[in-house]
Amino acid sequence: MQKKIIASFAVDHRGMQPGVYFREDERAGVPVLTADVRFYTPNAGRYLTTTEAHTIEHLLATYLRSSAWADHIVYFGPMGCRTGFYLLTIGMTEEAVCALLREVIALSFSETAVPGAAEEQCGNYRDLSLREGVEALREFLPKCTRREYKPL
Repeated sequence: MQKKIIASFAVDHRGMQPGVYFREDERAGVPVLTADVRFYTPNAGRYLTTTEAHTIEHLLATYLRSSAWADHIVYFGPMGCRTGFYLLTIGMTEEAVCALLREVIALSFSETAVPGAAEEQCGNYRDLSLREGVEALREFLPKCTRREYKPL
């Protein structure tokens, strides 16, 4: 097997700031726009806790898949490095993705419970905190703007 360089490993993480970074590629002939939703600067010492990441994933995945753009959402989930999330979309522009992210983050602020926070709905339902997730989202919202990748 010939190892390929993963797209997210081909960008310079040094100096990367919080924001939304975009790349587009094709899968089975379908253009997929990936948003790298970076909450924290890589390797700078502050990372999402597992509770924050898990809660944000429940909140935003629910709102994204409930939005007018639901049919365009392919995936939303956390990065292993815990500095942010990946949002994969089809048929959306970068501007539409940023606007949708700002909209669903703001909707999360009025949530009274974490969606899917029950034993029968989640594999680790005890590791959720609405307060912690919303706090991290409030901190990120003003940084939710388009940024440019720097290649390696």
